[in-house]
Amino acid sequence: MGEPLVLAIGMVLVIEGLMPLVSPAQWRAAVARIAALRDGQIRFVGLGAVAIGALLIIL
Repeated sequence: MGEPLVLAIGMVLVIEGLMPLVSPAQWRAAVARIAALRDGQIRFVGLGAVAIGALLIIL
């Protein structure tokens, strides 16, 4: 069970690192826009990401 978990974490890190690698200025602007959101809005986005991720895992 440990190997698939390490693989999944590695894939997340690769995907998360693509935008700052390819376009650091746009990544910085996106992070600034996210930082300006209210806590409830950020939680809602997080909930949506968790729901979509869980759905993909189930499928």
